[in-house]
Amino acid sequence: MIARYIKAFTLWEFVKAHALTLRYFFKAKATINYPFERNPVSPRFRGEHALRRYPNGEERCIACKLCEAVCPAQAITIEAEPRDDGSRRTTRYDIDMTKCIFCGLCAEACPVDAVVEGPNYEYSTETREELIYDKAKLLDNGDRWESAIAANLAADAPYR
Repeated sequence: MIARYIKAFTLWEFVKAHALTLRYFFKAKATINYPFERNPVSPRFRGEHALRRYPNGEERCIACKLCEAVCPAQAITIEAEPRDDGSRRTTRYDIDMTKCIFCGLCAEACPVDAVVEGPNYEYSTETREELIYDKAKLLDNGDRWESAIAANLAADAPYR
């Protein structure tokens, strides 16, 4: 008699398990096919660093060195010199991405939105030396991601 009860209980559990399987089988998938599909990224996402330019092509950085001073990881190195017109511009702007903790304080401290953290999260390298970004690499990132960076800054502007 107990054996029949156990057999019936097992059959009932078997039916419930398959019903659960069929219910989830026809639902929308919870995962994505990563290299071909990507999740949306928030406008406040902190990814790869970039230096921006003004629309006329001049770099935005005014060499105030606030980003270098506020960086808790000391990942930013800036050298500057005065130009002929009296303004200051950077001659060297390096970010060591192996030290960076992606806190976003550099972007918050910048008075002219010159240094920003862009939307790119795919920047793996084979050597550590490739993760030390110089001024040319940072300006190239800014040129490449300018439309996305400008859209993210505009979306985040009401909250800043």
